[in-house]
Amino acid sequence: MTTPTFVYDGDCAFCTSCAHFIERRIPSRATVVPWQFADLDALGLTLAQVEQAVQWVAPDGTIASGPDAIALLLRDAGRFWEVPGRALQLRPVGLLAWPAYRWIAGHRHLMPGGTAACSLPQATRERLYGS
Repeated sequence: MTTPTFVYDGDCAFCTSCAHFIERRIPSRATVVPWQFADLDALGLTLAQVEQAVQWVAPDGTIASGPDAIALLLRDAGRFWEVPGRALQLRPVGLLAWPAYRWIAGHRHLMPGGTAACSLPQATRERLYGS
């Protein structure tokens, strides 16, 4: 792998809307891909990891999750985006970022573009809607 990969939940409309924003507005070198279409084994990721949070996989195989993944995506974009990316990695901000990320992830079905399916674990989605 020569470029980083940013992995998100493609079954979640809110997450997909955020990924489309990234692709349109944030000039990262990363491949932005829903985990449902990613080769998780090749990326070194587990189903549990991708269900819990977005993931950043660096070309060297280093993995970051949640706000840490978002910080690396922003830093990779450079210029204007590097400032919020670095800020997100500062200790006080990072300590607040994880609880905020978990709250948003737990309530993503209520966010703009979210759907009821966003609140369900993958196993439940598969049982209800098929794989």
